[in-house]
Amino acid sequence: MANAREIQSRMKSIKDTMKITNAMFMISSSKLKRAKKSLEDTQPYFYTLQSAIGRILRHVPDISHAFFDQRSNLKLEEQTIGYIVVTADKGLAGAYNHNVIKMAEEHMRQYPNHRLFVIGELGRQYFSKHGYTIDTHFHYTAQNPSMHRARVIMEKVVDLYMKKELDQVHIIYTDMINPVQSEAAITQLLPLQKKHFAPNTLPINVRQEEIALYPDAKTVLDLIVPNYITGFIYGSLVDSYSCEQNARMMAMQTATDSAKAMLHDLSIQYNRIRQAAITQEITEVIAGAKAQKKKRKR
Repeated sequence: MANAREIQSRMKSIKDTMKITNAMFMISSSKLKRAKKSLEDTQPYFYTLQSAIGRILRHVPDISHAFFDQRSNLKLEEQTIGYIVVTADKGLAGAYNHNVIKMAEEHMRQYPNHRLFVIGELGRQYFSKHGYTIDTHFHYTAQNPSMHRARVIMEKVVDLYMKKELDQVHIIYTDMINPVQSEAAITQLLPLQKKHFAPNTLPINVRQEEIALYPDAKTVLDLIVPNYITGFIYGSLVDSYSCEQNARMMAMQTATDSAKAMLHDLSIQYNRIRQAAITQEITEVIAGAKAQKKKRKR
């Protein structure tokens, strides 16, 4: 059994660790609030862009555009698929990174003809260590997602898609379903699918709005679609960042609770040892007093 000094040392170490986990919890909580506020401020604009694309397709349903080109002349196994994988820059976030990486590996095993674009230092280290070829020029941090970074990423993948170096572009990120639940998700960025912009079925004889497209629908889509893709990438970055902070908060809270339980058990153990030591000292004093008393009687 450990002595009192060893237990005190362990308790001090646990208390020091608790200070760190509490601090990390508070930092992640603050970052989570800022990220959510940033996403809420920009979401209406990109929902409007999505609605605008839907209106154009509703009025010009047969339009042919590169962003909607499904590359039907190529079989799926012949297509080059680009994967944007959003991970974190560090761990201590539960299963957050593991879930995203696992989904990415499953998809890349199915489609070996792929190109990998990784956001986040932890993901880059993992894929490099496990022999995956990643785009070394695509070097972005997961911290503090911004619209500018999303636009630069969009320009990179759209350029490769338009040059037909990529036939599809998917983004793998973490979607926050609610404050306590999140899951890894994959979404196809390019080519866009018209069915995703289809409006709800309208009743018969209901007049739809009229719109004017200058100079033509194709040019309007050339301008709107890149902004829409930028918005989706930005939303994915912020969503993933929020999930990372939320996962870290939960992990730190669990660690803090475990530390409190350990301190409780160690405190009981320490008190028992102290009581045993005090009892032993009292017994020794009483025994000594009895010995002195007997000595005087003699």
